[in-house]
This record gives sequence, C-alpha cells and structure tokens, in this order.
Amino acid sequence: MSGSAHAVPASAPATAVAGRWFILLGLITAAVMEVLDTTIVNVALPQMAGNLGATREEVAWVATSYILANVIVLPMTAFFTEVFGRKRYLSASIVIFIAASIGCGLATSLGALVCWRLVQGAGGAALLSTAQATLRQVFPREEQGIVQAIFLLGVIVAPTLGPTLGGYITDNASWHWCFFINVPIGIVSVLAVRQYLHDPPAQARRTGGVDWLGIGLLVIGVGSLQFVLEEGNIRDWFESPLLVWLMWLSAISLAVLVWWQLSSRNVRPVIQFRVLRNRDLVASIILFVVLGFGLYGGVLIFPLFAQSLLGFSSTQTGLAMMPGGIATAIVALGCGWMLNGATPRVDARLLILAGMGLMLAAMWSLGHLTTQAGEADAQWALLIRGASLGLLFTPINNVAFGNLRPEDAQQASGLINLARQIGGSLGIAVLGAYLTRHIAYHRADLVTYMTPGHAPFDERYQMLVGGLQAQGASLVEAQQKALAVLDGTMMRQAAMLAYNDAWMLLLISFVVVIPAVFLLRKPSRRAAAAVDAH
Repeated sequence: MSGSAHAVPASAPATAVAGRWFILLGLITAAVMEVLDTTIVNVALPQMAGNLGATREEVAWVATSYILANVIVLPMTAFFTEVFGRKRYLSASIVIFIAASIGCGLATSLGALVCWRLVQGAGGAALLSTAQATLRQVFPREEQGIVQAIFLLGVIVAPTLGPTLGGYITDNASWHWCFFINVPIGIVSVLAVRQYLHDPPAQARRTGGVDWLGIGLLVIGVGSLQFVLEEGNIRDWFESPLLVWLMWLSAISLAVLVWWQLSSRNVRPVIQFRVLRNRDLVASIILFVVLGFGLYGGVLIFPLFAQSLLGFSSTQTGLAMMPGGIATAIVALGCGWMLNGATPRVDARLLILAGMGLMLAAMWSLGHLTTQAGEADAQWALLIRGASLGLLFTPINNVAFGNLRPEDAQQASGLINLARQIGGSLGIAVLGAYLTRHIAYHRADLVTYMTPGHAPFDERYQMLVGGLQAQGASLVEAQQKALAVLDGTMMRQAAMLAYNDAWMLLLISFVVVIPAVFLLRKPSRRAAAAVDAH
C-alpha cells in the first residue's frame, strides 16, 4: 500500500460479520439508486426544460453533469477509502446522495439543478465501486458467486428500467419525484451500512500528503473526455474548436497522469495503476468497456427505434424491454449459483463465450429487422440480448477479481466501474452520431430512385395520385400529397437501414474484443478476499 498507513483497530465484536446479508441489502439498494439515476431523468428532460425555462441543449446538462462528476470520482474511490475508512466513506456518500437528491427535487432553476446533480454524481461513485469491493471483503470466497450476481443485477437491470420508471413518474406525478424517490431507498441503505458494516482491523489508513497533482490531472483529463463524449453530437464533434481543444487537453492530461502515478518520485499516487499488471483485470476492463457500450447504447437506440419506426408507445416500449431485463436477472443469478462455492461448477470463461455467442445472435437479429417487424420480433431479440448480459457481467466480474489480492479489490473495482461508465458514454455518443450520419447517407442513396422514369417510383406515384384524386383531391393537391407520402416512406426506410447499421456496429464491437476472453485465466483457489473478523 502506497503512502504512510497504520492499522485501524477493531471496533466491533467478532459476531458482527453475521450481518453481512444486511450489508448486501444496504449496498445493493445504494447501487440500484445510483445506476437508476443515470437514466431515469432522460425521459423527464422535456418537462424539466418547460418548467425551468431552459432550452433542449441547456437541460441536457442535468444528465451530463451527473455522469461528469461520477466518472471523475470513480477512479479516486480507493484513495478516499484509505483516507476516511470504508464505513465512513460509504455512509457519507449515501448521505450526500440523499441530500443531493432532495436538492434536485426542490430546485427551482436549471443552475441549481445542475449543481445538485454534480454533487449527486460525486456521491454516487462510491455506491458502486466501494460497495462492490466491500462485498469482496465481507463475504467468504465460496459465497462470492451468488453475492456478486445479486449485486450486479442492479447495475445491469437498472439502466433498462430507468426510462420506463422515469416516464411513469413524469406522466403520473412530476419530474421532481424522479429525485425524491431516492430518499426512502437511501435511508434503508445508510441504516444497514451504519448498523452492520465495520472497517476490518487490518485496514490501512492513508496519512501524510495528498497527491494534488494526480487529482488535478485526473479531473482535467477524465472531465474533458467526458465533456467531449456528452457534447459531441450537439456541437458536431471535430467541427467545434472547443471540443478539439478539449480532446487534446484530455489526451495530454491522461498521458501525464499515467506517467506521474507510475513515477518513483510519487510515493502517494491517487490511483494505483500497478494493479493493471494483472492481465485478468486488464482483459476484464476491455470487456467492460464494450459491455457498457452495448448496454447503454442499446438502451439509447431501442426506444428511439421502437417508437419512431415500429410505432410503439412508451408503455409498449417498456413492456418490450422488460422480458430482457427479467432474462438478465434469471441468467445472472444462475451464473452466480454455478460460480458459487470453493469449486465452481462451471468455468467462468465458458459462460463468457456463451454470452458472447448469444449477444452476437441478438445483435444480428436486431440488425435485420424491417419496417414490417412487430413487437414479437423485437421482443425475442431483446430476450436473447438480456440473457447474454446475464452470462457476461457476472462471470467477467468473477474472473476479474479471482486472481487479485484482497487489498487491490477497491482500486480494481473503481477502474472496472469507470470502464463501464466510459463505455456507456461512448455508446451513447458514438451511436447517436452514427445514426444521424447513416440516416442522411441512406436518404441520399434512396433519393436517387425517386425520379421520374424509374419504374417502381412511377408506378407507386401514379397509384397514389389516382387514389387521392378518387377521394376528391385536385391533380395538383394529389401530386403534392403523393410526393409527401413517398418522401415519408423513403425517410422511414432510411432510418430503418440506419438502425440496422447501428445494431451491426454493436455486433462488430463485441467481435473485436472476443480475443480478450482468451487472456483470462481461471480464478485461483486461494481466498480472494478474507472475511472481516470484526
């Protein structure tokens, strides 16, 4: 452990570990609360803009500010745990999240709402990484499979349920309740953590100086990168001098950060990059980037696709996505059971490969839907996608921590969750820009066939004109309406092709990282994390 440290004395009796299942309850409710807030506000943004007198671009900062603060703090959670102690840091983070949620719900201006969202995002970072590392330390190895599966359900399912829940709350109450709903959940969480979680006697505390240079480089580098990803579509990427400047600033800051954290002159690095010597962790981080890309990217494009092309209502869209979420939960728990125990029943790497195969099948199916597709067509593909997510998240998480030292679990958890969040931001940014450009591309391609003299166009055009005239329209009116109908059909087909391309891009991203699966080793039989002897 870098930096000066001293052992924290035991402060609880040996029987305190018996409350570890209550600790799990507290931590999983906190995780669900944190991940849910990443997506729950998206459908409420138009109502927020109307209430607060903001433009569409301005109100987008309600979502951006949360993720921005979250990704900055995530890699520093190990540092804060060493400084303040695990129990105090987790408890304080939950309280900060609750207080910020109340502030968001009571906000009467966009500026106040954005500021509270920044605080909320910063507080939420520990609710994932520190919570996950804590479970590695308070549960014995033979229980890790099922425990991590239960915990990861919130991380996987919440982004899918967020838009549906947010839409229901907005339609039946107001956007303020998207934030107030966190208060009772947070109270349950903080009570469980305060009552049952205790710092282990051997936990080291960081004392002495603070790596202010590392913190500054991290804030500038990750913050600039996240801003570029969030604002890229709005500002047209490389056409914006500000984004180009921030891209360079981010690249330089992150490069210097890595050098400084690994420098022998830095005795108290804020991020322990040396944990990346573990090849299982590196391979898992690569896989989690793509999982975030696919998870959040899919949550972005399917509702747009279903409502704009398949004619689904918001409720139908939510119902179409729900079986996939249920499949994720069932399969993830099944994986947890198979990986549970001192000797897992199945090699986690085989489950990962099976998950990859199902994901490719789901993306292929979604990438070949037509404008004539119905709810059943999309639902089956989403069901397969949901099952694949359950087969991927739990086993990859199991392998990532399987060969790590217990003291490295906190830093590894921060980097894994950062990878998932950055992957999600990449998915939203890349797929948003990809759809816009490919709709324009396919429209330009299809419009070449909408010319007089092209037999299919002439046939369809004359049929429409004749039908409209038969309904009493004049020749000029019939011609104008016929052209409008054909243009709408063309735009619908162009959009359909663009969405197919987007799903196939997701498929390619998973194909590219399949070699990383073969870098993973079977988890060692030694105890990956000892149970706290409180």
